[in-house]
Amino acid sequence: MKTLELLQANVEHILPQNGLEQKLKQCETENRKLVIKLGFDPTAPDLHLGHAVVLKKLKHFQDLGHTIVIIVGSFTAQIGDPSGKNKSRKPLSKEEVLVNADTYIKQLSKVIDVDKSEVLFNSDWLDALGFTEIVQLLSKVTVAQLLHRNDFNKRFTENTPIAMHELMYPILQAFDSVQVKADIEMGGTDQLFNCTMGRQLQEAHGLDAQVVMCMPLLRGLDGKEKMSKSLNNIIGLTDEPNDMFGKTMSIPDALITEFINLATDFSEDEKVVLKEKLHSGENPMNIKKAIAKNIICQYHNLESAEAAEQYFVNQFQNKVFEEKTFEAFPIQSLGRSNNKLQLIELCHQLKKDETKTGIRRLIVSGAVQVNNEKLVDPNQVIELTIGTKIKIGKRSFFELV
Repeated sequence: MKTLELLQANVEHILPQNGLEQKLKQCETENRKLVIKLGFDPTAPDLHLGHAVVLKKLKHFQDLGHTIVIIVGSFTAQIGDPSGKNKSRKPLSKEEVLVNADTYIKQLSKVIDVDKSEVLFNSDWLDALGFTEIVQLLSKVTVAQLLHRNDFNKRFTENTPIAMHELMYPILQAFDSVQVKADIEMGGTDQLFNCTMGRQLQEAHGLDAQVVMCMPLLRGLDGKEKMSKSLNNIIGLTDEPNDMFGKTMSIPDALITEFINLATDFSEDEKVVLKEKLHSGENPMNIKKAIAKNIICQYHNLESAEAAEQYFVNQFQNKVFEEKTFEAFPIQSLGRSNNKLQLIELCHQLKKDETKTGIRRLIVSGAVQVNNEKLVDPNQVIELTIGTKIKIGKRSFFELV
């Protein structure tokens, strides 16, 4: 695949349209490498496959020898990016930002070579701005321009409050591009406005405007919203192989092509073959298994992928209850002196991340088994004995020990 074709593959927006080609020619003429910027606010400590869509495109640039600059929004995360939100984000403390940033940087190494990248913190220059400099920076952008942003416009039209610090966010993020003299800024499509603001500020400071490259947003396990930690619909880059496999198998069939294109690293020919199989009537489960194994190979290894597939087959396709793999749970942790507990209480002790309402719903719907017997009464009293095996929902198997 030719260089330009490789770099443009799967990209949803390139602004200006021929900008990437021009930048590549410019760096060749000037005998230098491009500066590729990616900024992120460490608002949550986990990266997921949605983040990896952009990171893999950065890897393409890095493999070609270009300079990757990662901007950690150590200042801007304390404001909170309002992109796509209908209300103000909760600002983070400086301590929370730094803890999350450290975790982010370690996870970046799963996709790009962090040692060959520049990692910078925007608090280094934004903290240093005096009030006069901030006013001068704000003077380069009009309120009308900011209200062109969809979420601001929507909130303004609906009389939903917009705080002044939120209006400053895209300007401050754009100033990062001025500081690092970015040739290209990468992001998801939800960052299109912020990235184009970077072009405007660079020109206002007498610099060549960066090219904006926005990748599509990978939808999450619900098949509707973009993959997001806050929506609990993610496959994390640090998830265990069994969890990665199981989550991938749970995606709606409508997402299969999207996952092939954005979440796998199959060759283009392999992607075509998989999509042809899907369209010709191949069982979608078989295609999902191939996707799941490929994802695990990217972030773990082939041995883990094969073991995860075998685990999935045994847990979810093998109908023999006794042959499942059960997670050991110490019976003394249940804290009962009379060795008896209502079913809903037992399940809640085993699955503390589930609400009692959610557990009750699972029980009533027949999704809970004790020693291979389906129980549908949440108040049924269970005798707690060593060796008791409990299945909760599709994925949770426990044995009292």
